[in-house]
Amino acid sequence: MAAASCPALLAACLALHLATARGDGCSGFGNLFTEIAENSAHGSLVARLPPPGDAGGAGGGLQLCLVGADAAWFYLDGRSVRLNVSAGRALDREELESPVLMVALTCAEDGSSPVEFRIIVQVLNENDNRPHFQGATVLTHNVSELAPVHSVVFSAQAEDADGDTLMYVIDTASPDARFFRIDLPNSGRVVLARALDFESRRHLEVVVTAVEMNTRERFNASARVRVNVLDGDDQYPQFLPCTPRAPHSPPVCTSPVYTANVTEGQLQGGPLSFSPGAVYAEDGDRGLRAAITYSLLAGQESSRFHIDNVTGAITLLRAVESSRQTPEICLSVMASQVNDPSKYAVARALVRVLAPNRHPPRFPRARYRAFVAAAPRRAALLLTFGGEALALRAHDPDFPEGVNPQVRYTLSPGANQSQQLFQVMPNGLLVAQADQLRPGQSYRLQVLARDEESGETSNTTVELEVLWPGQAAPRDPSEPAAGRGLPAGAVSIPPRTFKAPRTPKPLQTPSPPHTSRTPIREPEVVPAGAGRQVPPEPPPALLPLPALEELSEESLEEAPGGDPRGAPPLLQLLEDSIEC
Repeated sequence: MAAASCPALLAACLALHLATARGDGCSGFGNLFTEIAENSAHGSLVARLPPPGDAGGAGGGLQLCLVGADAAWFYLDGRSVRLNVSAGRALDREELESPVLMVALTCAEDGSSPVEFRIIVQVLNENDNRPHFQGATVLTHNVSELAPVHSVVFSAQAEDADGDTLMYVIDTASPDARFFRIDLPNSGRVVLARALDFESRRHLEVVVTAVEMNTRERFNASARVRVNVLDGDDQYPQFLPCTPRAPHSPPVCTSPVYTANVTEGQLQGGPLSFSPGAVYAEDGDRGLRAAITYSLLAGQESSRFHIDNVTGAITLLRAVESSRQTPEICLSVMASQVNDPSKYAVARALVRVLAPNRHPPRFPRARYRAFVAAAPRRAALLLTFGGEALALRAHDPDFPEGVNPQVRYTLSPGANQSQQLFQVMPNGLLVAQADQLRPGQSYRLQVLARDEESGETSNTTVELEVLWPGQAAPRDPSEPAAGRGLPAGAVSIPPRTFKAPRTPKPLQTPSPPHTSRTPIREPEVVPAGAGRQVPPEPPPALLPLPALEELSEESLEEAPGGDPRGAPPLLQLLEDSIEC
């Protein structure tokens, strides 16, 4: 600043009248270079001026003044320059336009022109600011599941007002730290460490921490980053219902086999009804749901059918003439994405050709009475009047002799825990867990017969009474004392067969195989104790016991005429070969 301007600023300066000195009193001053730390307290020493002995002049006094844009930060205290701050005005290096403050020191002696000197003060940086991330402490980024591994997926940048060098790390304790890593320690760029999958994980969370590298305090800041995984077109169409290949495995589906029935010589009005559901596929990318188109692949009988390319509904166009010549037709259905035909899936649709079905299966009676004695053994057959084994049979007039091989018997869920205590065998026999029953109890069992081809059903009720151990089943009160008959659907087994000792008897020589289409023969009822007696002594050899599914009405009857090759007690067979 020009010397002529000093008189105008003298009123604003703190004047110091020095003791009279000989010669030129300002000759001992010069430019000063000094430092002071930011956030220093008021009155902190900035610089010391030369002592009076260094000024060689005589007479008159000295006048000192601080001027300049940064002069307000300082004041003169004798021959000391001190810091001028207040509670609301601290020396903060980050708030200054420049970290270097410059003031002019003017020195004037009586009768002489003022002389100007420079005082340059550098404000030293203190670590008084912690790093912080730009924006909120919870950051959100969207990343496509198709992002390649080892590519930069987002950047987490922090700021430090002190200008300290920052190093970035991923907190390994964060939930999904294994999916990411830092590219370079001081870059803040986050790299994908493993592939993403929208179908298994749609949201990830990771914590990124910024740490000061060049300070003693090592201040740090953390940001929680939530990553939204965006769906990409990386999945193929999937037929429903979807059956995963293995539990807890990636959602890769095995296509179901659709089945439907048609009747020979008939056209069905409308699309075929398939099981386990309609032919339907959807895009495996659930976030995209690309449109699907359907088509039938060429096959031997595919020309008989038409498929709607939008809905997947399959319609029979030409009737099948004979179920004997063409018992079933296998179709291959392809579902592909409209926007990318190279992404497709194929499923099988099995169309079974049935003979005309005019009658559903029916039980001869709507209600049966049954008895079983409580016993320590695990398995026991249900008996009807006279101690005869109860074997239920549903009659289907559509089959020769009324035997439909596709009929399956089940117990309907009901009260009394019937599903745990009782079981119906494929041949219609009913088995009870005798060791779980108590005398005097009664049960109502609902037995269901279902034609697996047509889906038609029939049911009957079995009213069961639990007897005391060793108590015989009562006789039918509605029948005469001799020659009692069995209820329709019951199979005759002589009572002594069940009371025979455990001594094994050989099985009779196998007869020609019994087919499910053979009608059930009405058995001849033989009163207890008359005929069909157990031989007094067992034969020396025992043939292997048959499996449960091989038991039939024939295996429940003894050989006629007291043939020693009679069957062993049926309860023994059950206890030895049945898993209740």
